[in-house]
Amino acid sequence: MSNLKSQITDALKSAMRAKEMSTLTVIRSLQAAIKQIEVDERIELDDHQVLVIVEKQVKQRKESVKAFLGANRDDLASKEQAEIEILTQFLPVAMTEEELDSIITQIISEQNATSMKDMGKVMNSLRPIIAGRADPSTASVKIKEKLNA
Repeated sequence: MSNLKSQITDALKSAMRAKEMSTLTVIRSLQAAIKQIEVDERIELDDHQVLVIVEKQVKQRKESVKAFLGANRDDLASKEQAEIEILTQFLPVAMTEEELDSIITQIISEQNATSMKDMGKVMNSLRPIIAGRADPSTASVKIKEKLNA
């Protein structure tokens, strides 16, 4: 079992002991998503693959928060926001803006990227480095700024 999956299982157990029903529901849905892929593809997921699932669930909830706020449903938006906070405990520590800028600059110079044609190359090199630590859309905007400068 991967380290991240055991962390998720431990969090589930402590939520059960503390009778935190909302936390329990979120972690169970995360475990169900992991198990679904493992059963469908007949594989054991490693930490990186589990991380991708956690990120996907966080992203879905962020989109829901936007939709709920747009519909003036602050109650539902705050519920989704609370779920995001539960899920983010399984993500690595977020990168600072400076760290992200520095890595992007480094990759651009390593690849001699000079124009928007190189955007895909830079993004593909960056993706595994920032996985779970920075928002790819933010990184994309920063890459565009640097390549257009």
